[in-house]
Amino acid sequence: MADRDALPARADVSAQPPSEFTGLRTHPVPEAAAGPGGVWWATKHAVGEMGPVRALKALRVVNQFQGFDCPGCAWPDPDTHRSGLGEFCENGAKAVSEEATRKRVGPDFFARHTVAELSERSDYWLGKQGRLTHPLILAPGAERYREATWDEALDLVAEHLKALDTPDDAYFYTSGRTSNEAAFLYQLMVRRFGTNNLPDCSNMCHESSGTGLSETIGIGKGTVTLDCFEQAKVIFVVGQNPGTNHPRMLQALERSKRAGARIIHVNPLPEVGLVRFKNPQQVGGWLGKGTALADQFLQVRVGGDLALLKGVQKALLEIDDRRPGEGVARDWIAANTAGFAAHEADLRAADWATLEAESGVTRAELELAAEACAGTDRIIVCWAMGITQHTNGVANVQACSNLLLMRGAMGKPGAGACPVRGHSNVQGDRTMGIWERPSQAFLDRLEATFDFTPPQAHGADVVAAIQRMLDRPGAVFFALGGNFLSATPDTEATARALRQCRLTVQVSTKLNRAHLVTGQAAVILPCLGRTERDVQAGGLQFVTVENSMGVVHQSQGGLTPASEHLRAEPWIVAELAARLVGPQEPIDWREAVGDYDRVRAYIEKAIPGFDDYNARVRRAGGFYLPNPAREGRFNTPDGKAQFKVHALPQRTLAPDELVMMTVRSHDQYNTTIYGLDDRYRGVRGERRVVFVHPDDLAARGLKGGDVVDLVGSHDGGARVAERFVTVPFDVPRGACATYFPEANVLVPLHHKAKRSHTPASKWVPIRLRPSADGRRADPERVA
Repeated sequence: MADRDALPARADVSAQPPSEFTGLRTHPVPEAAAGPGGVWWATKHAVGEMGPVRALKALRVVNQFQGFDCPGCAWPDPDTHRSGLGEFCENGAKAVSEEATRKRVGPDFFARHTVAELSERSDYWLGKQGRLTHPLILAPGAERYREATWDEALDLVAEHLKALDTPDDAYFYTSGRTSNEAAFLYQLMVRRFGTNNLPDCSNMCHESSGTGLSETIGIGKGTVTLDCFEQAKVIFVVGQNPGTNHPRMLQALERSKRAGARIIHVNPLPEVGLVRFKNPQQVGGWLGKGTALADQFLQVRVGGDLALLKGVQKALLEIDDRRPGEGVARDWIAANTAGFAAHEADLRAADWATLEAESGVTRAELELAAEACAGTDRIIVCWAMGITQHTNGVANVQACSNLLLMRGAMGKPGAGACPVRGHSNVQGDRTMGIWERPSQAFLDRLEATFDFTPPQAHGADVVAAIQRMLDRPGAVFFALGGNFLSATPDTEATARALRQCRLTVQVSTKLNRAHLVTGQAAVILPCLGRTERDVQAGGLQFVTVENSMGVVHQSQGGLTPASEHLRAEPWIVAELAARLVGPQEPIDWREAVGDYDRVRAYIEKAIPGFDDYNARVRRAGGFYLPNPAREGRFNTPDGKAQFKVHALPQRTLAPDELVMMTVRSHDQYNTTIYGLDDRYRGVRGERRVVFVHPDDLAARGLKGGDVVDLVGSHDGGARVAERFVTVPFDVPRGACATYFPEANVLVPLHHKAKRSHTPASKWVPIRLRPSADGRRADPERVA
């Protein structure tokens, strides 16, 4: 395709959801998470979407040994016993309900609605229409999608890919929902095609964790198991809201608490789930007050995590000066680590006044947290996107590692690093080779196993892919799951990039905004969900996934597929590969997906740790992948864990600016919007809200219920998110919080973490500007 002029775009298609209000109401924040309220809301969603019989059939096997893995988060299941009352949480029930809904979006739906009309609907409305049922094509210049056959759709995709000037003009995105089998076939197809352009959702969340941990302990994964939580003496939960994003983690924390652990919560926002938990599987969760979880809440300034972690470590040094051996595990450090002398010098040089000012936490509070760690090596540090989505996200992760190494809390029971992953197989996809920067060892194993030379040059991550699509019109973008447009930063820039493409392809279960902002042509390939039966030529199949703690286990749906026209992701990949690189190049694609045991046999040959894959994964609970750091061995160049020294970030704000961080509501998972409430923050009926400290509102002449525009000018160009309602909230002064993805438009494309390139969505300078229409929400409803 030599002609690379900008392609004509559908200018009337909106990249952002409408900024209309649906009726905000605020209410007191509940005193505890889960409990009868969680059961009520889970039941309401499940019965409403699936009906009572279908709901019971689906939920009784979610996360069970012979069932399917929840399509929500990646929190692990118990290795042995699974509760007969259900191994799922409220938001897991919502995730299952969304996928197993009885609603359908067929060709008649698209005959009634143009793409432009659909773009004026909210993301919530789009998702609630139901499951996609047929392959669909949006032809150049067409206003509506039309039904297509699988052969027609796949032939069109292969034709466009083959017509590219270079394979590097194609971008193959992956969502964390994708199974190990589909992900392995996908990366094999892409590399045989000739590119490493494999951006994935991990680029936008825990890439900083992988980068940081690989350098410090030699593996980009966590080191703890679920059993470690009952053995730990101290657990830090940093930059994470498990009550909403990983609710089953609260059960592990409850067990830790009852075993005597001290829990320290570090976050800019107070979160109900870390205050008190009512376990719905216990009588006390229904009749009592539940279990108090966090012993200490450190309300860190947005972006102050490095200063806080340094403060705790400086206090440990000072404890060690007074009580040698209790603050610093010097013998263990000498035997197992490198770089401690520089780290100690950096901590001693740090000024307490600066650490207090930058962290927003007092010296006394930091010393109290350090005292909890003194004298024990059974310490776990958990974290999520509150740590990783900063320009210094890698430094934040390595500061967590430094804290563990100072107390020798690595490679031992009840101790270690716990980056809590989001989507249920995002870690497994990376293990399978979904990475734009594969190691040479991985490429060499592919070559030895499949007898072809994979591309050697690194490919494009999410941010780089968007920029390259902007710079080189005429690309092909292929997404194996997900909602790329809404998940990425800088919504308008991402939309321009997608519109520059010749073709955009989405493998999906449900309608989302990425189906509406498209290239010159677009294809939707509807796939099976986790909950559904997958029957191939060899009979009923199961897939495998890897959880946050490196356990690989099987997942098998039992529901009848939403449509006879749906296909499994491995089948879709194999059929495209047969057309794109050849039906038997480098494997017989169609034979492989006839029985997924054959795919797993290929994985066993190509990827270390999967010995006897088919037999071991059939055992209840699956198997653990090798994790040397868990055993106290560090695959770094010198064989030792590494301390890393980082300077505090230098940031300034104008007097009228606030630092915005994006968060999720309790009624969403990633870009999937289950409802319009966020009951753990006291919000109902609205998503276009901005949480601001009451004093910061007053300083700007504003009050709760005022309608404002959020104006970002991070790199000199104004970005505006219109019509948000102000909600007074316990946010650190100088900061505010808004929901993802509505505020993604304010996150500049190149505002990203150093080295990991994770979008820095947790530190974005903005201003609040009264909305031009001068409206206010009902003041009686906004406290």
